[in-house]
Amino acid sequence: MNYTFRTHGTCSTQITFDVEHDTIKNIRFTGGCDGNLKAIPRLVDGWSAQEIADRLKGISCDGKPTSCADQLAQAVLEATGKKG
Repeated sequence: MNYTFRTHGTCSTQITFDVEHDTIKNIRFTGGCDGNLKAIPRLVDGWSAQEIADRLKGISCDGKPTSCADQLAQAVLEATGKKG
């Protein structure tokens, strides 16, 4: 299943990814810091939604209460119907 998540409070505006049996693949960010948004998908591609959420949830950026990593954690939980 392909999933699109509209981010809130970050430079990135959208995250898209595929969910295959609770595994998250093909993560793509729209907008944001180029280097970080290339690194995050390479690091977590193929992980379960829960692994991503456990490691990335709560990360902040530049004094903001969220970050692109935190938004990805929220997105994968939403896509898989889990609660964080």
